[in-house]
Amino acid sequence: MSETIALAGILGALLVGAVSPGPSFVLVSRVAAKSSRLDGMAAAVGMGIGGALFSTLALLGLVTLLLQVEWLYMALRILGGVYLVYLGIGIWRGASEPLACADNHRARPSSAFRSLALGFVTQVSNPKTAIVYASIFAAFLPASAPAWLYLTLPPLVFFLETSWYAVVALAFSAQGPRSAYLRAKRWFDRAAGVVMGALGARLVSETVLFRN
Repeated sequence: MSETIALAGILGALLVGAVSPGPSFVLVSRVAAKSSRLDGMAAAVGMGIGGALFSTLALLGLVTLLLQVEWLYMALRILGGVYLVYLGIGIWRGASEPLACADNHRARPSSAFRSLALGFVTQVSNPKTAIVYASIFAAFLPASAPAWLYLTLPPLVFFLETSWYAVVALAFSAQGPRSAYLRAKRWFDRAAGVVMGALGARLVSETVLFRN
């Protein structure tokens, strides 16, 4: 397998994983609709940073090593699941709070930074993402890959993840989706909270059942 084909295979597989609905999609779409376009874009950048981190760890073989240390891997899965449940509860509890319709082009830097951090933490708190990266890299990365491939993969993964979630942020911060969100904020937030909580609970339960 040539290096170019390997690179295309890795990026293509990661793109398929990124566009699949999950906690990251729910978070970015909600942040973009609730807060501002800048906040949504900041959350997208956080997702990209998380993806670049996972790709770097996969290239260094640390993800594979982590998967071999069962107790640490189980602990991270449980912590990631608990975080998603916590995030879901927070979204549900805030569903009834009124929200002023802010200008899409105005957002405080501190708010954007919080959105970036939230995107990053949500991305890296999902251990299943680590498995996906480890599996894809193991399947496509040549055994004697050249240095340029190692150097270009993390930036390309960052660009891929950020670009997809930027599209999501732009779509949900547009006037139509944003107005629809503001009209049905309570039900949208409750649905988002249930999805987040269910994904977290499933992650914890799968970990406990697998351990037993």
